[in-house]
Amino acid sequence: RKGERTNKQRLARRLIEMQYERNDYDVSRARFRVRGDTMEIMPSYEDVAVRIEFFGDDVDRIVEIDPLTGELLAERDSIDIYPAKHFVTSKEHLGEALDDIERELEERIDWFKQHDKLLEAQRIEHRTRYDLEMLRETGSCAGVENYSQPLGRRPRGSSPWTLMDYFPDDFLLLIDESHLTIPQLHGMFKGEMARKDSLIDFGFRLPSARDNRPLNFEEFEGRVNQAIYVSATPAAYELEHSSQIVEQVIRPTGLLDPTIEVKPTKGQIDDLLEQIGKRVARGERALVTTLTKRMAEELTDYLAEANVKVHYLHSEIDTLTRTEILRDLRLGVYDVVVGINLLREGLDLPEVSLVAVLDADKEGYLRSAPSLIQTTGRAARHIDGHVIMYADRETDSMRQAIGETDRRRALQEAWNKDHGITPQGIVKEVRDITAGLRQVAEPRASYEVRAGMPKDELARVIKELDSQMKGAAKQLEFEKAAMLRDEMVDLKRLLVAQEVVDRGLHAEPADDPGPGPARSTRTRGAPYGGRRRRRR
Repeated sequence: RKGERTNKQRLARRLIEMQYERNDYDVSRARFRVRGDTMEIMPSYEDVAVRIEFFGDDVDRIVEIDPLTGELLAERDSIDIYPAKHFVTSKEHLGEALDDIERELEERIDWFKQHDKLLEAQRIEHRTRYDLEMLRETGSCAGVENYSQPLGRRPRGSSPWTLMDYFPDDFLLLIDESHLTIPQLHGMFKGEMARKDSLIDFGFRLPSARDNRPLNFEEFEGRVNQAIYVSATPAAYELEHSSQIVEQVIRPTGLLDPTIEVKPTKGQIDDLLEQIGKRVARGERALVTTLTKRMAEELTDYLAEANVKVHYLHSEIDTLTRTEILRDLRLGVYDVVVGINLLREGLDLPEVSLVAVLDADKEGYLRSAPSLIQTTGRAARHIDGHVIMYADRETDSMRQAIGETDRRRALQEAWNKDHGITPQGIVKEVRDITAGLRQVAEPRASYEVRAGMPKDELARVIKELDSQMKGAAKQLEFEKAAMLRDEMVDLKRLLVAQEVVDRGLHAEPADDPGPGPARSTRTRGAPYGGRRRRRR
């Protein structure tokens, strides 16, 4: 609080007890630094930093600042700083918890010895006693969350505290893509227990570590009073547990579900090339789904050899790069994207008019009725949406998917006819979220290039900036070094341009006239996920 009597040492000690780390070079989340009479704190739960200015042993000023630029955002009379981690307890509870952990450790060592597991007994004793010592001396240890049951003074086997415990009783829960989310809620608990059981059985953790877990599905259900399940393909659970079901079949634009065509697999690739060519000629895009990663990559290579602008998309490509590929598909960098299971839920690609499903008759997870309906829906954003299923026989899943799509299309056509609606295509802006992420990751310097500066003055400033940049890099202030680098490179370009004018030459200035810190770039036209090279 402003005007409160305290000092930097006392406040720093309290922050360390709350799991904050002192770092005078890099203030990132859950860290703080001290410079003279000023302390800057970056809370673990905020996007802004807090600067506290002292006058002697009094708090003179409290302000919120931008952690990247240092810009003053707001002045505060008081501020609450919460612990950096969830697992924080009082000294009294810590002492009781340490006694409980010690007793459990002795029991576990005896159990391992009785079962002739001496290696596991030695391992659990060594690891746990080290954690106990760290907890006594520093109040924390690596993996402290595994001791949440004794630290939180909870009974063994009790439900963990979660964010849902802080919601009011009448909160409304919306579960999107519920046909996938509900099974994930089941698997979340079971997967965690399988992992914890292995750690416990081999002496890496005490049995109480099982209580650091997500809710099981029954506990989750007990905390939900009312819920809305949203899915184009609801599963049995949602249908059984829903008191009211509302179908959203009619679109505001009057768009219809796509038409579906089944073709034999013989000659499917040649036919696919022909269909893609028709769409490309009209400026439209296509999606192709295969069963395996290898098939996706090989088909991509084949289409590329046929001069199709194509890229594959599967789980080995990182998330941001997937976003770039889909953005480039919409922009026309690619006309076709070949994928497996990622070309389904959540993709909104208005330019896609064709979806081709290879091996549609291979019954299974990727060709189940919900999967086929979801895949079909990727063509529903285009006024001429069309789906081709390549199959030699019609499976039950195919019949269900085709029947459901035809039913919805019939309802949509009837509605449009009754209300005089003419279907209209979607016009949607192509947004580049990756550019925003890059801008946040590495902001450019806020400066103006000094165009009227003499050459000798420019050279002097460049030399000074180079020295400052190297000094900032040595102090591990990489953001500052990057900003100085940007200014130095622009000034070098200006210097070269002036030299060209002085010599009477009509040439473009060099892209990067002088040496500077290496900047990581991707070779133009290189495939996503390919090797990167550095420009020096």
